[in-house]
Amino acid sequence: MKSLILFLCWCILLVLCWPVALLALVLFPLVWLFLLPFRVLAAAIGGLLALLKAILFLPARLCGYQSKS
Repeated sequence: MKSLILFLCWCILLVLCWPVALLALVLFPLVWLFLLPFRVLAAAIGGLLALLKAILFLPARLCGYQSKS
C-alpha cells in the first residue's frame, strides 16, 4: 500500500514537473546507497545497547526478577 501511494505521488509529480520527477528517479538509488552504511551502524549500535542492557540487568534476573514484557 505504501509503495502504491509513493508511485501515485510520483506520477502526479511527473505530470506537474517532469524534470524533478526524473531527477528524483535517478537520485533515489544514489541516496539509498549513501545512507546504507548509516543503517548498518544503527543496527550495530542497537545491538550494542541491547547487550549492555542485558549485562546491566543480569544480576536482577539471577535474583528471580521477571519482566512483564
